[in-house]
Amino acid sequence: MSRAPLTPLEDALAAVLAQAQPLPGAAFVDLLQADGRVLAADCIAPLQVPPLDNSAMDGYAVRSAEVAQAGTALPVSQRIPAGQVGTALQVGTVARIFTGAPLPPGADAIVMQEDCTVLDDGRVRFDAVPQPGQFVRRAGQDIALGSTALQAGLRLTPAALGLAASLGLAQLPVARRPRVALFSTGDELALPGSIAPQDLPPGHIFNSNRYVLASLLQRWGCEVVDGGILPDDRAATHTALARAAEDCDLLVTSAGVSVGEEDHVRPVVEQLGALSLWKIAMKPGKPFAFGHVRRSGGDPAAGRAHFIGLPGNPVSSLITALVLLRPFVLALQGASVVQPPAHWLTADFEITQRDSRREFLRARRNAAGQLELFANQNSGVLTSTVWAEGLVDNPAQTLIARGDSVRFLPFSELLT
Repeated sequence: MSRAPLTPLEDALAAVLAQAQPLPGAAFVDLLQADGRVLAADCIAPLQVPPLDNSAMDGYAVRSAEVAQAGTALPVSQRIPAGQVGTALQVGTVARIFTGAPLPPGADAIVMQEDCTVLDDGRVRFDAVPQPGQFVRRAGQDIALGSTALQAGLRLTPAALGLAASLGLAQLPVARRPRVALFSTGDELALPGSIAPQDLPPGHIFNSNRYVLASLLQRWGCEVVDGGILPDDRAATHTALARAAEDCDLLVTSAGVSVGEEDHVRPVVEQLGALSLWKIAMKPGKPFAFGHVRRSGGDPAAGRAHFIGLPGNPVSSLITALVLLRPFVLALQGASVVQPPAHWLTADFEITQRDSRREFLRARRNAAGQLELFANQNSGVLTSTVWAEGLVDNPAQTLIARGDSVRFLPFSELLT
């Protein structure tokens, strides 16, 4: 019997994202709690920034036509610190002004204090000739009144929060955090702390995927519900997934979606709902599954939880999470950008054998700024992901020669 062809990664990603409708339930949160959240609606500026023409320098506000040549000396008629508004500038005088202070009516330029000399009689001599508009920040040049200051779908950053604060906004509407039930599977798993390393029974391993995936999901804006370890028992798996689907938006498992007799997750999901994707043409990470689990009741429009089954090997689990799970949970939050941009760097390595699958290679930059590979690319070597700075995304059937330009995905962008 011929095997079903593996789904190309780009097709799998498109199918996954097609099911990722933004979750209902946006809410306003304080700016100090909004970092990393996804903006749920456009932020319309209630005022212009800056509100008035103001000085970009400490110095003197002048009529530029009155300082037509270096050496001109004029008296100071007023002093304008930040937070105060001056009066109209008298003809033949200048105003002492400080950074951020509003430009007085009549002035059209700022001469910074380094280009000025205060004379004994109090007048100011200008050692440089100003141009109209010099060192003046115009009203509204940053944000215009009524403009869209921040667009819906933006993942909020400290800079975005500062911009919102500059508009006087104390809260922003953000998308609801996806509630994600996270399960590990397998009788061989033990939790760190439950047993001393030297007492670990033969055939058992400590569960690393739980910590990797929980940390990733939290970084990506999710509320994580720890479902624990599913035993190699179909009835127990059925009960746990059915229960979690009742109040979670997404169920995520690691391992259990292959074809072994003890891989119970896949048949249980098919019994409780459906699988629409299984086995992806990527390396590592082929045994990836996507589908849904029906809820027992409630609103028909919210009658199911999404399901993503990740491989069990630690590196495979991590990479499929970065490549497929990350964009999905960001899309559930309505993020406008769910994939990182490509970075093209020079390879200081060779790939001399073609692979039928799209391959993700652990790599980092060397002293010359070129990419080198971790020596062991096996899907169970978690050390490679600590050593690496990111992944080389190598298309199927592609050889790489030293000096070639390759697509690089930095962990610094995938993990945030």
